[in-house]
Amino acid sequence: MSSISLKLGYKYLRSNKGGSLSFTTLLAVIGLMIGISSLIVVTSVMNGFEKELEDRILGVIPHSVITSDDAIMDYGNLISEIKENNDVIDAAPYINIQGIISSSYDTKGISIIGIDTEIEQNMSIIPEYMIVGNLDDLSIKNSIVIGSLLAANIGAYVGDQVNITTSDIKTSIIGSYPTSVNLKIVGIYELKTEIDQFMTLVSHETGQKLKNINPNETTSIRLKTNNLFEADLITKDVLDELNNPLLYYSSWKNTHGTLFEAIKFEKLLISLMLFLIVGVASILVLSTVVMTVKSKEREIGILLTLGASSKQVVLIFFTQGLIVSLIGIIAGIIFGFILVSNLNNLITIIENLLGRNLLEAYFINYFPYHIDYAQITMICFISFVISIISSLVPSFRAIKLNPVEILRHE
Repeated sequence: MSSISLKLGYKYLRSNKGGSLSFTTLLAVIGLMIGISSLIVVTSVMNGFEKELEDRILGVIPHSVITSDDAIMDYGNLISEIKENNDVIDAAPYINIQGIISSSYDTKGISIIGIDTEIEQNMSIIPEYMIVGNLDDLSIKNSIVIGSLLAANIGAYVGDQVNITTSDIKTSIIGSYPTSVNLKIVGIYELKTEIDQFMTLVSHETGQKLKNINPNETTSIRLKTNNLFEADLITKDVLDELNNPLLYYSSWKNTHGTLFEAIKFEKLLISLMLFLIVGVASILVLSTVVMTVKSKEREIGILLTLGASSKQVVLIFFTQGLIVSLIGIIAGIIFGFILVSNLNNLITIIENLLGRNLLEAYFINYFPYHIDYAQITMICFISFVISIISSLVPSFRAIKLNPVEILRHE
């Protein structure tokens, strides 16, 4: 009898006019497909943004920085002590100066970073994203590397001279004045993030000159930790080991932490909103089974009269809801993956129609995506459970029908 229940459940999916699916069944399948595919696309894009920000933003800015109110003397020995901590991958001297860059075309506010070019390969991803020149070229005296957007904004290119003015004051017999120096552009990097607009790189030696400090001094020490999201705890442990009350630290969470928290919160809210689509589709599944139960009351009465058990009757309509759910979810997965894999092409078409870049004002000016298969599995599982519950409710209603009352009017 169970095989008959399965066959009847499949049969009731079909249209009375001979179609493969009835209209209500088709609506339920389409609703589930749209819900699942929307969740896959949106979560993949949000994951992509989060991952790209983590790679391209946190791959450039320091995980944490140890600094002091005064210049840090004999920083080489201090770095050696810091590296003894097993949670620290590497450490390097780091100078961060706010300034102005001027060319014959324009002037922009910038952040000037003094780095140790020999260690930078281990500290950041900048060397991988150099489109012109090389970071090793910073060994040339009075040289600078800038971002592609900044180069475009000030109309400068490799080989051009630019003037750098900082807020640090020099004092001489003729008075006090801001530090100003002419530097030659030896390289251009491109991260395709907002960082390209303001961050410039100079050698640590050049940074020392701009800050007017001695060759054996630095303003701060940059740390790269083995756990990005515990950088503040690791740095605190490092400071405890150094036992120097003049030193303190800040981590990436102070500058960009709120951005990542906002992304996680938005991803949660959007996922909850999109699950409402799955909820609506589940109501369509419920409606489909309810309408089938209502239209098949005569057949139910006959089956109950012939000795069919309540379990077998429930299985008929449960099978119907199960098949609708599986078809909708599988179709949603396929459609979702097709949309994700062609997302950039779709966005390009939309941008061409609108005549503008949709992300020109954001950190990342393109649509990244990252497919999290565990997350998609969870989405499908939750959607499947919701749909199954929706199909069980009217299925149990079917066994409450009185066959005598049903067949009395036949």
